[in-house]
Amino acid sequence: MHAENIMAGLPLWENSALSQLKDGMAADDMVACYDSFAERYDEETAKRDYTGPRLCAEALAKWLGDRKTSRILDVAAGTGLCAMELRKLRFTLIDGLDPSQGSLDYARSKNRYDKYICDFIGANRLDIEDASAGGYICITTRNVYLTTVEAFSGGKLEAAMMELQTKGFWEQVSIEVVPEYHPGVDAVIFVFKVLR
Repeated sequence: MHAENIMAGLPLWENSALSQLKDGMAADDMVACYDSFAERYDEETAKRDYTGPRLCAEALAKWLGDRKTSRILDVAAGTGLCAMELRKLRFTLIDGLDPSQGSLDYARSKNRYDKYICDFIGANRLDIEDASAGGYICITTRNVYLTTVEAFSGGKLEAAMMELQTKGFWEQVSIEVVPEYHPGVDAVIFVFKVLR
């Protein structure tokens, strides 16, 4: 079976290194794509009406309390565009985690995070504090990924989220479909409150 280009239909990424991203590609190959594009990512997104980072920051801001003491871990942080939007909303304690060292290096050059963690989320133990009860987790993805990306399709992502809720780890407090996350592409934003 031919792996689908997961950036297909996004003019934002046509003719860029990111147009090479495919569902199921090796993690190291995916990181290499992002590393090769890191220096141009912000410039390329600024040329287009990419609202994803702003929408994610606004969704999270609805649930967080004191903006000076709320600690935020931006997972899949990339070059720090979401951190820029969070700082515009007066959040101050923001760490970034991403497997692309090139993206994190660019974010560091712009002083977007307090701490920079180059790693993958997975079974490995990360150098971060565990989420505390009362914290929030915001997950944003293109709607189409829920049907086209093998790891998410057929309700797999929602089932995994529901399993964590059933086990009492978190509760879903918001799900919002947002239009024009990318030009012409909708997204879904899930927000969960950590229970333990």
